[in-house]
Amino acid sequence: MDIEVPVLEERPSLPVLGTAKRFSVRRAFCVGRNYAAHAREMGANPDEEPPFFFMKPAEAIFSVEADFTPPLPIPPGTSDYHFETELVVAMKSGGRDIPEAEALTHVFGYAVGLDMTRRDLQNAAKKKGHPWEFGKAADFSGPVGVITPHAPGVLSADAVIRLEVNGVERQRSTLNTMIWSIPQMIALLSRYFVIRPGDLIFSGTPEGVGAVAKGDALHAEVAGLTAIDLRVV
Repeated sequence: MDIEVPVLEERPSLPVLGTAKRFSVRRAFCVGRNYAAHAREMGANPDEEPPFFFMKPAEAIFSVEADFTPPLPIPPGTSDYHFETELVVAMKSGGRDIPEAEALTHVFGYAVGLDMTRRDLQNAAKKKGHPWEFGKAADFSGPVGVITPHAPGVLSADAVIRLEVNGVERQRSTLNTMIWSIPQMIALLSRYFVIRPGDLIFSGTPEGVGAVAKGDALHAEVAGLTAIDLRVV
């Protein structure tokens, strides 16, 4: 029988600092409510509700090259599209049931990313007890910048994570205020999935999230890493 079989497009990939090679993205895991202040601004109690995992499809990830400001489209079906600045951890290896003490040996590197969220659809799903995909999985909802390879001292425990909208700071915190540390989130995730090369982990966002509008200029950074800039369209 003569049939056409769909052929998958090339996988999303991200630039790597200091090389022309690129990091191929396999999956994107995300940690929800990993900063206590953000959990509270979302109406949750971090003392009673620990962080948790959800996912974005790999196709939601798109590369933000150094010294370039790509367009960030507002997806259809929302009137309340929010920015969430995050540290992104890129995995080079893994496995199942990874001990915390060994977790960082599986890390390829780190990048700045955004978990863009259709907040109105997410809130509606929460009220109905429905999954969050329509709120979190929009096309182009996971911009990620240049990956800095893991090495001692590359990422300070108290590194500042921040975001500006049109030059005005809207988010600021430090990585040491995360509820789950990087080794903890890797170890916990590996209890439920086999961590594989190409996996990304979005590590959660600080307080101060808010809606974007067309024309807004976004600047997100984590100290020690390559910042990202985007223009909302």
